[in-house]
Amino acid sequence: MPAIEPTPKSRLGAPNTVLTIVGESLVDIISDPHRPSAVQVHPGGSPLNVAVGAARLGLQTTLVTHFAADPYGLLIEEHLVSNGVNVINGGTKPTSRAIATLGPDGAAEYTFAITWEINGGSLPALAAVEASTHVHAGSIATVLPPGDQATLVLVEAAREHATISYDPNCRPAISPDAAWARGQAERFVAASDVVKASDEDLSWLYPDRSPEETLEAWLELGPAILALTRGASGPVIVSRDGRVEMAAEAITVADTVGAGDSFMAGLVSGLAQLGALGLRGRDRLQTLNLDELHAVAAYANRAAGITCSRQGANPPRAAELGPLTAPSPA
Repeated sequence: MPAIEPTPKSRLGAPNTVLTIVGESLVDIISDPHRPSAVQVHPGGSPLNVAVGAARLGLQTTLVTHFAADPYGLLIEEHLVSNGVNVINGGTKPTSRAIATLGPDGAAEYTFAITWEINGGSLPALAAVEASTHVHAGSIATVLPPGDQATLVLVEAAREHATISYDPNCRPAISPDAAWARGQAERFVAASDVVKASDEDLSWLYPDRSPEETLEAWLELGPAILALTRGASGPVIVSRDGRVEMAAEAITVADTVGAGDSFMAGLVSGLAQLGALGLRGRDRLQTLNLDELHAVAAYANRAAGITCSRQGANPPRAAELGPLTAPSPA
């Protein structure tokens, strides 16, 4: 693979944060029952989408992942390289696939053919997280053996010198044991500074309590910030200092593929712009006020809205998204 030049600094003036993401790459094979001849194949996977979204927003990004040297894998590699994402490919199994069927409202339902293992990239992956300002992990890579434990090891190795974010992005079709998935989620929550989840994630993991109650319980495990996405109802962000929420962006929805991942990328980018990532930024992260949290939520919400306005997981670039509107210092 050719060497990748570092991503230029964001036009928004964010630090050129060294971000490493650990997680799956796959192809989304999208079919629309209303247009049976219009099957689309796109590179996907939640961590891949976050990596592309973050790189498009100016963050220097590496993805530790797995795909094969098959046609689908070559499609993934070209997509990552063309978006300025550095790739550490640790696997040799066939490239994973997710088959998404779109409903009348544009929402996607998935079936999967997935493997996750990164043993072939252990040393470069460890070097990447140890050199990072921020490390993100999530989705299938945190629950699917044999690679789930390697993912947790990398996160824990980064903890002493980097901030950590996590998105469970639950897939019951892949990990149907909710009790086991709940235990895995809590391990990653406890290792993280920033956690994002959807209301659907939390309702599946904890069917006997509300998502809001789960946010309170997870906050006690250690994260500084928790973000809850609620589809058309808009996001909520909570910290120990309070809670902010807002409506979803008013847009015409093409589909919702990748919307949560764009929110995650926007969240990381927004926090980078506030100087709230990395070992030096951890204190800043823990003391962000509600106006600052509102600004970050609005920025990530806008990123998700732009993605929903077009087909597929196609996150915005910095010029499309516009600046983070941070509050003026008191």
